[in-house]
Amino acid sequence: MKTVGIIGGMSWESTSTYYRRLNQLVNERLGGLHSAELLLASVDFAPIEKMQSQGDWDAAAQALIGKARQLESAGAECIVIATNTMHKVAPQIETAVTIPLLHIVDAVAAHLKQNSVHNVGLLGTRFTMQQPFYKERLEQNNVQVLVPEEEDSITVDSIIFKELCHGQFTEKAREHYLRVIDSLAERGAQGVILGCTEIGLLVQQEHSALPLFDTTELHCRAIADWMLK
Repeated sequence: MKTVGIIGGMSWESTSTYYRRLNQLVNERLGGLHSAELLLASVDFAPIEKMQSQGDWDAAAQALIGKARQLESAGAECIVIATNTMHKVAPQIETAVTIPLLHIVDAVAAHLKQNSVHNVGLLGTRFTMQQPFYKERLEQNNVQVLVPEEEDSITVDSIIFKELCHGQFTEKAREHYLRVIDSLAERGAQGVILGCTEIGLLVQQEHSALPLFDTTELHCRAIADWMLK
């Protein structure tokens, strides 16, 4: 089994899901008392979120590069960023270490291709929905991306930072998200990417008739495949 280095803490709610799910997947495949060989470098999210809000992505990249190098020095054989938004700085991290980075969008794109999905909605932080780093990587894999209208995008982003990152998962928030998902379906989406690792803690497939693609789950499955290859 290969050792995976996880950059987490953005937020810790989703990082705990990564830790649990990777161990579950390894145990499901190997049985017995097997668990995943993981190294975790968890950041304080408050300074990172401030860098995001101020558009200081260079500083954010440097913060994560420091963690990536720590993980590599500690024996990690690949790097995983346990969040969607910070994949904006994935290229800088990749060039700063000698081990591979397993990109979350690649895991999502592979799943969409396997299921012949070519038109999807995307929910996430305002950075993920509005900036090109996420959508362009999907479009390079022949996937067209729809994002919510402006007012809905503001609501989706606000719920992430004000509620989900604090471990608050309310029925009202779920209803907001399901309404946005329905609006994306009306615009032609074959399914919706839950493009923030906390969203899957609020909305699951049982809540929606439209296919939902939980990036945390898809990323973890791809990581487990790599670990046990």
